[in-house]
Amino acid sequence: YMENYLLDGRCSISNNIAENIARPYAVGRKNFLFHDTVKGARASSIIYSLVETAKLNNLNIYAYLETVLLYMPDYKNEPEGIEELMPWSDMIQQRCRIKSKS
Repeated sequence: YMENYLLDGRCSISNNIAENIARPYAVGRKNFLFHDTVKGARASSIIYSLVETAKLNNLNIYAYLETVLLYMPDYKNEPEGIEELMPWSDMIQQRCRIKSKS
């Protein structure tokens, strides 16, 4: 596999992008050691996951969490519809996407 890497000049020598993506998870993992209960750790990890996924989908984090918390009760009896609250759904993209400065 290394031969293919050396043959393609477009490949980056650095893995800084991968390291920068993994860094917040390492910090979070250290912080999760200090939760008092399993439920508290689970709740924090869910929020953490939502925030990081929103970042990766170029969403306004506050607007995304506000939308999720606003609409979540509507899906209590219809859990299959919760797909609409995923960061890549059309509704979320329209409501929460960070506008580009172009």
